[in-house]
Amino acid sequence: MVIHFPCMALALNQQGQALLSWKQTLNGSSLQSLSNWDPNDATPCSWFGITCNFNNEVVGLGLKYVDLLGELPSNFSSLSSLNTLILSGTNLTGGIPREIGSLPNLIELDLSENALTGEVPVDLCGLVRLERMILNSNELEGAIPDHIGNLTSLKWLTLYDNQLSGGIPSSIGRLSRLEAIRAGGNKNLEGPLPEEIGNCTNLAMLGFAETSLSGFLPSSIGRLKKLQTLAIYTALLSGPIPKELGDCDELQNIYLYENSLSGSIPSGLGNLRKLQNLLLWQNNLVGTIPSEIGNCVELSVIDMSMNSLTGSIPKSFGNLTSLQELQLSMNQISGEIPVEIGNCGKITHIELDNNQIAGTIPTEMGNLSNLTLMYLWQNKLEGNIPPSMSKCRNLEAIDLSQNFLTGSIPSGIFELEKLSKLLLLSNNLSGIIPPEIGNCSSLIRFRASDNKLTGAIPPQIGNLRFLNFLDLGSNRITGVIPEEISSCRNLTFLDLHSNSIGGNLPRGFERLVTLQYLDLSDNLIEGAISPGIGSLSSLTKLILGKNRFSGTIPSLLQSFSKLQLLDLSANQLTGQIPGSMGKLPALEIALNLSRNKLSGVVPEELTTLDKLGILDLSYNQLTGDLHVLADMQNLVVLNVSNNGFSGRVPDTPFFAKLPLSVLSGNPSLCFAGDSCNADNRRNGMRHSTAGGGALVGP
Repeated sequence: MVIHFPCMALALNQQGQALLSWKQTLNGSSLQSLSNWDPNDATPCSWFGITCNFNNEVVGLGLKYVDLLGELPSNFSSLSSLNTLILSGTNLTGGIPREIGSLPNLIELDLSENALTGEVPVDLCGLVRLERMILNSNELEGAIPDHIGNLTSLKWLTLYDNQLSGGIPSSIGRLSRLEAIRAGGNKNLEGPLPEEIGNCTNLAMLGFAETSLSGFLPSSIGRLKKLQTLAIYTALLSGPIPKELGDCDELQNIYLYENSLSGSIPSGLGNLRKLQNLLLWQNNLVGTIPSEIGNCVELSVIDMSMNSLTGSIPKSFGNLTSLQELQLSMNQISGEIPVEIGNCGKITHIELDNNQIAGTIPTEMGNLSNLTLMYLWQNKLEGNIPPSMSKCRNLEAIDLSQNFLTGSIPSGIFELEKLSKLLLLSNNLSGIIPPEIGNCSSLIRFRASDNKLTGAIPPQIGNLRFLNFLDLGSNRITGVIPEEISSCRNLTFLDLHSNSIGGNLPRGFERLVTLQYLDLSDNLIEGAISPGIGSLSSLTKLILGKNRFSGTIPSLLQSFSKLQLLDLSANQLTGQIPGSMGKLPALEIALNLSRNKLSGVVPEELTTLDKLGILDLSYNQLTGDLHVLADMQNLVVLNVSNNGFSGRVPDTPFFAKLPLSVLSGNPSLCFAGDSCNADNRRNGMRHSTAGGGALVGP
């Protein structure tokens, strides 16, 4: 006979009760993750996030990226068996309970990515078995505890992105097992890196980026033979880079940019055969670039820009066959670009701009099939643009501006299908713009102003559907603006000033509805200003001065709701100033209608241009008085000289301060306090006019 005994319910043990008590204080949206935390269980060992040992003792509490919304548990008296406490990204607030320091077996403490506040409790420094302390990405304040050196088992110390302050305790030198310290992103962490850091001989990662760490890097850093990454960028370091850094032969990454480091770059860095990234930009470094850097054959990125380096680029850089980025811009580097750079087959970025580099662009640069960006602007380069550049099929951006380059633009450059930016301004380039430009289908910006280019703008430019910025000003371009340009529907900037372009504005010009800046000044363009130009409603600056435009000013200009500057000066425009010009609400920089043949009075509607700063109506045939201008409150510069204005000059502080030259050439103008014309003859009073000579008061 089988006898069935009723099952006896076992009470939850003390550890489970402590965990349940903590759960009851939480209010997060993800508490369903803890739904199997059952008070009817004998132990919590099967619960989500809980790990137990063979004795059913809780050794691990691990919850990551679960919205708990509450505070950390403070009752750890029954959880002394814990060796892992991981509550990362769980939306916890409040302080770190000092009671955590009473967990004698704790090996890993990870409270990262929460909203914890207060200081790091000094009690944590008694966790002699602790190997990983991960407290990053909280709102912790105060100093790193002085007793941090008591954590002699510690391997990982991660404190970055908090609000910690004070200095780095020298006791850190007692952490002989430490492999990584990351404390960046604590803006108020200050003082020097202690000399004792050299005792942390197992250190592989040393990170204090974006802090206020100051002073010199200690020479003891050379004892860190296992160091792989040194990251103290965007800080306040000064003094030289210690030559002992060259003894850290495991170094892969040196990130010391945005400091105030001075002196020269130690040649000993050439011993770092595993170095991959050398970022020293924006410091106060001087001297030459050591040729020994060419021994670091695993280098991927060199960035020494924004220093005061001199000398030439070492030829040994040709040994760096793994190099992907070479950035030396904004220094005082001279000499020539070494032809050996052509051996760096993996390179994608070359930035050598803002230096004093001379000589020619090496033909060998055409070997760089992975090159995407080449900035050589503002140097002293001369000679031709090498046609071999057309072999760099991945090029996306070329800037050779502000050099002394000569010859023509190689047509092959426009066969580069990925090229989006080509900047050649301020050189001595000549010849025509190659018609092959129409094949450069990705081109967004083409700037070649201030050269000696000739010929006409090729009609193939209409194929460039993505073209946004076209700048060909100050050249010797002739012909007409091709009608095909109206197909460049994404064009926002068009500058063709100071050429010899003739003909009329092309048909279809009004289809460039995205155009914001248009400068066609100082050319030979003629004919009427088409009313269709009013369709360019995105224009902020319209500059058509010094041409041969004739006819009247179209009234449709009022549709320019964003126009800030309008220059129609030095043309052959006739008729009156249209009243609709007063309906340009954004016109605030300048309105220049000077040197035309405009007649009639200044329309009353111009008084609404209350933001306008500069108004030039000089050298026309305008008549009437100037009372309209008296209400334009923001005028800073005014010129109405050489017209037929009459009557009294408005009696305002602005007009009182105007130089006489901007009112001269209007014989019938007179000033407040003076008598005008018939009044003078009748009263015999002395008067002054703006017909030339000095103005005399009453």
